[in-house]
Amino acid sequence: MTSKSKDLTIWCNAKFPPAAMDELVAGLGSHRLLRAPATATNLFAGAPDPLLAESDIALGQPDPEQMIALPRLRWTHLTSAGYTRYDRADLKRALTERGAILTNSSAVYAEPCAEHVLAMMMALARQLPQCQDEQRESRAWKAGEHRARSRLLIGQTALLLGFGAIGRRLAELVEPFRMQVIAIRRHATTGDRHTVQIESTDRVDDLLPIADHVVNLLPANPSTEGFMSASRLARMKPSAIFYNIGRGTTVDRQALLVTLQSRRIAGAYLDVTEPEPLPPEHPLWSAPNCFITPHTAGGHDAEFHRLAGHFLENLGRFERGESLLGRVV
Repeated sequence: MTSKSKDLTIWCNAKFPPAAMDELVAGLGSHRLLRAPATATNLFAGAPDPLLAESDIALGQPDPEQMIALPRLRWTHLTSAGYTRYDRADLKRALTERGAILTNSSAVYAEPCAEHVLAMMMALARQLPQCQDEQRESRAWKAGEHRARSRLLIGQTALLLGFGAIGRRLAELVEPFRMQVIAIRRHATTGDRHTVQIESTDRVDDLLPIADHVVNLLPANPSTEGFMSASRLARMKPSAIFYNIGRGTTVDRQALLVTLQSRRIAGAYLDVTEPEPLPPEHPLWSAPNCFITPHTAGGHDAEFHRLAGHFLENLGRFERGESLLGRVV
């Protein structure tokens, strides 16, 4: 079924800057746009809004409870890759029963997140953060020490916990380094690329000891809470580095802190934490070889233009009755 026979009403609570909003409005043509109070970030859902009841399509972060109760709402497009608050049986059931669609913006965030991980892999392998610290503080010339501790990525093993859009793009980016890439999914399948070995979740304990890089891309849900537990962190080899680009709740933060303080692993890079923001007094800030960025992995200068473009591409597909990109339900 196509939607060209009538104009659509599109509700939006995404916080687009003016230029990106102009791009969005220009692409909507004769469709009607309802502007709701914008959410501060994608990390928070908007409050229930009476304008949503008038809408065929929602763009942004609508209230999940309200979505369940609105039979007119035919498609919701999230301005985030994550969809934890929408990963609910009652919401999925309601959408499925009325043939409604839920999509996310994983295509927008896969590239910057994958590049972010690769940047940290390369920086840590070449001791760049440590050298920068010395430039700003002691200005010591520890050439021999840093040369001895530097590593090559060539031939190393990366274990990806999760293999969605970010994992697939990261696997492509590390391919020139001839790294062995193993990805963990709920069920073992053939990899999207011949270079990726796909294994089921029940094999993670066997694979952690062979990985040089453990990259956590897991979403937050009951099955992933505390997935990287004390026992799993203990299975990592001492030279390995742990990266978290998924969600803070998927890691036992106290166990990670103890692991770093005892120098059981070579280091950790965290773009996400629990809670967020991480309190200034939290000991992870000063833990040995712990490197933190404030949930910036998905950010880039064209972020909102790409979000608008991605939605407009899907809107065209929706009008033509074609399959939508980033379909969750």
